[in-house]
Amino acid sequence: MITEYIIRLAVAGLLGAVIGLERELRAKEAGLRTHFLVAVGSALIMLVSQYGFSEVINHEHIALDPSRIAAQAVSGIGFLGAGMIIIERKMVRGLTTAAGVWATSGIGLTIGSGMYAAGISATILVLIGLELLSMVFKTGRAVKLSFDLDSHESVEPLLKVLSTKHIAVLSYEMEHNPQFPEKYILSIEGKARHNGSLHELLQDMPTLPPILSAKME
Repeated sequence: MITEYIIRLAVAGLLGAVIGLERELRAKEAGLRTHFLVAVGSALIMLVSQYGFSEVINHEHIALDPSRIAAQAVSGIGFLGAGMIIIERKMVRGLTTAAGVWATSGIGLTIGSGMYAAGISATILVLIGLELLSMVFKTGRAVKLSFDLDSHESVEPLLKVLSTKHIAVLSYEMEHNPQFPEKYILSIEGKARHNGSLHELLQDMPTLPPILSAKME
């Protein structure tokens, strides 16, 4: 059984790492190491829940529910996921990553119980949900843009160009640059179907007034 335990932990870690790698490549809050640890930890909890009390289970007047310890992992991962969710200016970020960690925990529990086919199938479905569905339906992603402008008259043409780049502006705020009062800082929050870099976003904007600097998150 020792070999079987090691195999289950290794397979759980591998599947968690695959999901974490996808999150890592997208520079999300939880990456490869987090998903790896969640999967291995969940598989370990399941192993303890199933086999950790085998020495006392046959004693008289002792009754154990082997599912109770594993069930706590589902609730415990919720606290970890809550720490990844950020609510900023009425925008929710990190919800998909938190859900991915929760699903990774479920995969770890599944592999820990020896259900390899179900765990591998769930991993494939999670990757399809994270990658293929977003590519097919192009629902967009939350973006946060910041521009340093030399004039408040630059705002309207900038917003128009962003709309042509498939970026829906949800809110924006403009204020004076504290270091250079004659300059302005424009902060924009929106949803974008544009998946490229900031350079690719700005390279086709020659008609705009001068942009001193820009940042995209």
